[in-house]
Amino acid sequence: MLNSILLLFNLGTGEIIIIALVVLLLFGGKKIPELMKGVGKGVKSFKKGLNEVEEEIKNAADEDDTKGKSASNPDGKP
Repeated sequence: MLNSILLLFNLGTGEIIIIALVVLLLFGGKKIPELMKGVGKGVKSFKKGLNEVEEEIKNAADEDDTKGKSASNPDGKP
């Protein structure tokens, strides 16, 4: 995963170290863990929302299947 990101931006080790130092200087050592914690919570809530949407879609599809079977054949047999 990290290699594909690095290939996308074509960053070397030196550039990554410079970027890390700039981020450290801008935000400070105490603020970075708070920022990463916020990013983690954001990703977690995004995944939770995505799973909820997938579940709603599956439930709607299951309801349509059961309604279609019961409407065409009340016994549910083919």
